[in-house]
Amino acid sequence: MSKKKFFVLDTNVLIHNPAALTSFADNEVVIPFEVLEELDEFKKDTSDIGRNVRTVIRHLDGLRLKGRLSEGVPLNGTGGSLRVDIEDGLIDHPAMADDTPDNRIISSALRLHLDGKPVIFVSKDINARIKSDSLGIKTMDFEKQKVDFERLYTGYREVAVKPDALKTLIQSRQLAVEVPADDPWNANEFAILKAGGEQALARYDAEAKALVPTRFSEMTVMNIRPRNIQQQMVFELLLDEKVKMVTLVGQAGTGKTLLAVACGLHAVVNTKSYEKLLVSRPIMPLGRDIGFLPGSKDEKLANWMQPIFDNLAFIFSLDRKQPGESIDKTISDLNARGLLELEALTYIRGRSIPQQYLIVDEAQNLTPHEIKTIITRVGEGTKVVLTGDATQIDNPYLDSSSNGLSYAVEQMRNLALVGHVTLVTSERSDLASLASQRL
Repeated sequence: MSKKKFFVLDTNVLIHNPAALTSFADNEVVIPFEVLEELDEFKKDTSDIGRNVRTVIRHLDGLRLKGRLSEGVPLNGTGGSLRVDIEDGLIDHPAMADDTPDNRIISSALRLHLDGKPVIFVSKDINARIKSDSLGIKTMDFEKQKVDFERLYTGYREVAVKPDALKTLIQSRQLAVEVPADDPWNANEFAILKAGGEQALARYDAEAKALVPTRFSEMTVMNIRPRNIQQQMVFELLLDEKVKMVTLVGQAGTGKTLLAVACGLHAVVNTKSYEKLLVSRPIMPLGRDIGFLPGSKDEKLANWMQPIFDNLAFIFSLDRKQPGESIDKTISDLNARGLLELEALTYIRGRSIPQQYLIVDEAQNLTPHEIKTIITRVGEGTKVVLTGDATQIDNPYLDSSSNGLSYAVEQMRNLALVGHVTLVTSERSDLASLASQRL
């Protein structure tokens, strides 16, 4: 029988995922008293941070009914237990001279470590992990809901075929291609078919169990057309009404947001497949609420939504029917007609979103729980598009492997209603492309 371990949790772990309390099997979860103090500071927050904190506090209050938390209580369904460490003062150690919240939390782990207990300190804070490790304490990030970003699903693969295969694809409208048993096709996965000097793009149809030709990949939408093969894949997914969720990952300049907004406008204004284009993005990349900015809600949003306005302005600049026509007026008119709405993610929770084309930009700054919250808001007939660059994250407790966008890519990859593309080529400008490669 394996020896029981002691997992000391940092505050940020519980804020990141309230389910962390029950994620350590039949071991003992230790909550330093300082963590309770920090949770108390966040409990009235109106963001997802506050909601997560309140979930943790309610769970702890329920456990309190089983006995004294300072003595340890059983955790249902895990075989483990939870204990609040009330000896949470600063331990007498040369490295712990500064009386800070982080040091008081680490002291709980150090005290167990010095007592010879098999303790593991768990934190989303990189610096706290470094400090703990320096003290000889076994330290780890919270690994649940993490993916291997280096092997993140790209949404496509290259396949070498015989020249006749390309003709078969066009004439028969489908093509059966053998793949390794340990790497089967995913629904809506793309294949770049290469035969000698020729190539063609196809998409895997899970129902037909074969590759089929693309239908929308070479369209021109709002005077914008794909510039590379990954952008063709993006158009294929964004314009296919049967695909209800699309995830787009790529560095700056690859066209994620521009293509999403252009296809969304086309679907709302031209084909009228959806009632409204709803565009949103996180407004708290560093944890600050929208209320800290001056002005009305719309004035506050303007600060955070400027990248979206820039993409809208570019799209409409390509389609100005009169030389003196105001781009701002065009955007205002769409807004007034109820066809376009820019909204902060803070206000999406609790809403039902039917018959809309929903774009969530900068989704890499969201936790897996926040991504789940957004997608569960989606009503009948709505399409949701998540875009982001998982290598540029502002949230201090997320990284390329633990953010909600990367997690969604891996968890939803083989569903017929879902498609994904990783974009690799910058099309913003020659300088932007060089910067992405060299800097």
